Amino acid sequence: MPLITILIVLIVVGVLLWLVNTYIPMDHKIKNILNIVVVVVVVVWLLKLFGVFGYLMNIHV
Repeated sequence: MPLITILIVLIVVGVLLWLVNTYIPMDHKIKNILNIVVVVVVVVWLLKLFGVFGYLMNIHV
């Protein structure tokens, strides 16, 4: 996947999250949970995209 596509996806996700946080009235705790979920999903997506997540799945403790 080209780097410009990754940047566009990150910008779109950031703008959508900002719009939800700014214009949709909801409890502060729900906003925090939503923000955490979105950040975790984006981080996991980036780790999978760069192949780090697959490497971490092969590590046995």
